[in-house]
Amino acid sequence: MSKTFAKWFDFFMTPLEKTKFKFIRQNLLIKAKGLVLEIGSGTGINFPYYSGDVEVIAIEPSQDMIERSKKRKDRSDAKIQIHEESAEMLPYEDGTFDTVVATLVLCTIPNPEISLKEMKRVCKDGGRILVFEHVKMDNPLLYKMQKGLTPYWKRICDGCCLDRDTEKTIKEVGFDIVDKKEFYNGLFVQLELAKTY
Repeated sequence: MSKTFAKWFDFFMTPLEKTKFKFIRQNLLIKAKGLVLEIGSGTGINFPYYSGDVEVIAIEPSQDMIERSKKRKDRSDAKIQIHEESAEMLPYEDGTFDTVVATLVLCTIPNPEISLKEMKRVCKDGGRILVFEHVKMDNPLLYKMQKGLTPYWKRICDGCCLDRDTEKTIKEVGFDIVDKKEFYNGLFVQLELAKTY
C-alpha cells in the first residue's frame, strides 16, 4: 500500500464516515463480542465503535496505515493490539476468535477467497463474522459501469476493485448470510455470517 494513499485516505472518506458509514459501523460493531479479530484495520476507523467489553487484535499490512491508526487506538474503550500481518495467512490457531470483523477491505485484498477461508478457520464455531463491504451491483447497467471503472479505480485507490462479487465468494467458501442490510441501492452491504461447513 502506498504512503500517499495512507496519507489521504481519511480525508477523502470523511464525508461518508461522518454520515451513513458512521451509522453502519456503529450498528455492525455493537454485535462484536469477546476476542475480536479485525482484518485490514487501516487507519483505525472502527476503533472508536468497539465497546470496552471486547479485546481486539487488528491486523493491517501497511505500516503507514498502522501509524495513522494509533491515535484512534489510544482513544478506544476497547483493548486493541495492532499487528502488521496479511489476511491471507493468519498466524492464529483454528477457532481462536469469538468475532471476526472485515470492513471495506475484501475489495482490496489480492485474494479475498483465501482471506475468507482464513477468517472462517480462526473463528470459533458459533462465532460472529461481521462484514461491511461494497459489492457487485445487481443492476446490469450499474454493474457494467463498475466493471468499466475498476481498472482506473484500482490505480487510484491502491488495488480496490469496484466489481467483486463478494457475496458469491462468501457463500462459496462456506458461510451462510444470516443478516443483510443494503445501502445506496445495493452498492454497500452490511452482513452477519455463520459458518455452514
